[in-house]
Amino acid sequence: MTTSPTLSIRRFDARDTDAVVALWQQAFPEYRDATRPQRNPHLSIANKLATQPELFFVAVLDERIVGTVMGGYDGHRGWMYSLAVDEALRRHGIGTRLVAHVEEVLTSLGCPKLNLQILSAKTELRGFYEALGYRADAVVSLGKRLGALADAAPAA
Repeated sequence: MTTSPTLSIRRFDARDTDAVVALWQQAFPEYRDATRPQRNPHLSIANKLATQPELFFVAVLDERIVGTVMGGYDGHRGWMYSLAVDEALRRHGIGTRLVAHVEEVLTSLGCPKLNLQILSAKTELRGFYEALGYRADAVVSLGKRLGALADAAPAA
């Protein structure tokens, strides 16, 4: 008799950094582009650890990190970032479980609405989120790089 592996979701730990960076570079090719410093995965992790690290989660299967999601909540709206699943394990419910997990945590904090953004070029992702109940809002997303990233490549 074989047993199927169990997926668990837990808070990110600094020891997960290398595995998360490798996963993000697989899931988000723009994270491999050195001309886009705003997409530096190490900087993203450091910034999240400095701001609401309790809202950074990893999915673990057989002691291997196979997914990530980050949440944020400012008391008005919540945000979801960096949902990534190992490409060999997609379409097995891992992304759905990660989304449900961050939704549950943000709901428990009193968050009334969760926002997310996807790059317009990643049209395949829209169907995934729509199947989970997300809809396009009638808004225009604007961005401006600040500080050391102000002179970086255009927002994306």
